[in-house]
Amino acid sequence: MSKPGKSLAKVKKSRAGTYLSIGTTLFGAVSVAKQMKQARFEDDKLRMLDALVSGAAIATGVAIMLRELRRKNDDDILAG
Repeated sequence: MSKPGKSLAKVKKSRAGTYLSIGTTLFGAVSVAKQMKQARFEDDKLRMLDALVSGAAIATGVAIMLRELRRKNDDDILAG
């Protein structure tokens, strides 16, 4: 009997899984952009701060995933 999260972990380690993670993370950026726009419209500084922190988290997450892709590409070159 396999664990439920085991297959997801395998997908996440693959190059395609990393691209999928980047895509879904960037899709979340659309929500943050809407939140920023609404915060500016309402002049809500707390929501603006929340949107900025969320945006920073998204940017950091994408940077980490891109680094993983570069490492996988380097491993492929060394293996070949």
